[in-house]
Amino acid sequence: MNTNLFSRTFLAAIFLAVSAHATEALPTTVVRVHAVDLSFPAESLVEAVQQATVGAQVAGRVLEVKADAGQRVKKGELLMRIDGREAEEAMRAAEAQYANAKVSFERTRSLVAQKFMSPAALDKARADFDAASANRAAAGAGQSHASILAPISGIVARRHAEMGDMATPGKPLFTIYEPGSLRVTASVPQYRLKEMRGVKAARVEFPELGKWVDAQSVNVLPTADASTHVSQVRVALPAVPDATPGMFARVHFVIGQAEKLTVPASAVLRRGEVAAVYVQAADGRLSLRQLRLGERVGQGEIEVLAGLASGERVVNDPVQAGIQLKSGQ
Repeated sequence: MNTNLFSRTFLAAIFLAVSAHATEALPTTVVRVHAVDLSFPAESLVEAVQQATVGAQVAGRVLEVKADAGQRVKKGELLMRIDGREAEEAMRAAEAQYANAKVSFERTRSLVAQKFMSPAALDKARADFDAASANRAAAGAGQSHASILAPISGIVARRHAEMGDMATPGKPLFTIYEPGSLRVTASVPQYRLKEMRGVKAARVEFPELGKWVDAQSVNVLPTADASTHVSQVRVALPAVPDATPGMFARVHFVIGQAEKLTVPASAVLRRGEVAAVYVQAADGRLSLRQLRLGERVGQGEIEVLAGLASGERVVNDPVQAGIQLKSGQ
């Protein structure tokens, strides 16, 4: 069936004004002209405000893995152990060098006191001893780096290494984030920046979760990308269960208000380019009526340009309304 024929068939069903008494109560909404927020949407990604990437600081093979993605960890908790034998050997060498430098310094100081060596020799022995002491401390720190500890409390977002992998200094091992502090970062074109300066409110839509939340703050960063000519806008979020870094979200920046007649988006039945709703009369009878719709406004609402009058009642669930219509014929 082509699109025109499909649309004509759908319109015919509308103009026939097929009606029936509702066999059971259906959730409805009385449409009225009311103040709605005017907004424009921007695509965004969820980010963690507090996030840390834990990297290896010594070379060695991964011997033990204690944490995995999705696991909650506490600050200081052991995440992984790396083969630290090379660091241990370096520590032994540093200890030997320190002991030798200490003995040499004590000996030189005694000889200088007895006038058998010059003060310059003592200065050199002291410098050698200080260098050996610093090298010893650095080797001790390197040895401790074989145990990978959580730098913050949070959830492991990703584990970058498996048991048996070779760790090298700078290689990422874990990414950890704090789930209680999330934000979204949206890209806004430069022509919108003038109206963005006055934006103080926004709502964030999570299509995958079916949730909307009010933003806590809106912060336009003072830079723009030279290649894409967009600016980044950071939007702080309240606690959102199930939201994770990297998740897609849509930010609706509120730029004003206007009086409009709207219907819930869930009440609209679409067939191709034709849109309609089920209208419930005062006696409970249902009829399918075509609408001319405008843009989405508010939270889950669509502006009605023609087809409905203020005070009429529409059915929120068009599928259930259609079933009742058929059963009543």
